[in-house]
Amino acid sequence: MQQPVILPALALLILTAMLPACSKQPPPAAVQNKKIVQRYFNEVWNQGHLNVLDELLSAGYINHTPSTPNPPIGPGGLKPIVTAFHKGVPDLHYEIMDIIANDSMAVARVVVTGTQQDSLFGLPPTGKKFTVNQINIEKIVNGKIAEHWRVTDDLTMMRQLGHIQ
Repeated sequence: MQQPVILPALALLILTAMLPACSKQPPPAAVQNKKIVQRYFNEVWNQGHLNVLDELLSAGYINHTPSTPNPPIGPGGLKPIVTAFHKGVPDLHYEIMDIIANDSMAVARVVVTGTQQDSLFGLPPTGKKFTVNQINIEKIVNGKIAEHWRVTDDLTMMRQLGHIQ
């Protein structure tokens, strides 16, 4: 007895209709936002190129980071923070593990590594290495980072550096 071909044909029709939705490319703004965040970590944090902040951050950039409350608005508010980290941790490195982006935001999960060779925000140098996880959220407006939120595993970092038990 011959099987009806209606069900396989219907399944093929449904799969064919779903393929465009499954293979859709992210919107151009999401792709651009991902590239902005990659530049931010690679050029600013990994390479210490402070001038890139003037390109990537809006003039009204707001840093909502809890460890440095109320830094000045704009790229000028972040430059001393980046400088302090590079002074205290000359081998500072951010490895981007994941980036999720849409047309107005990007979230990056990174692993931060380094060795504290000099004082770091008032903490004496230890010569010890650290590896910590970090989540960063960037609000992007007109191609520039306008706001930033960060959560770092600071407890693990302080333990690894020997500042707390």
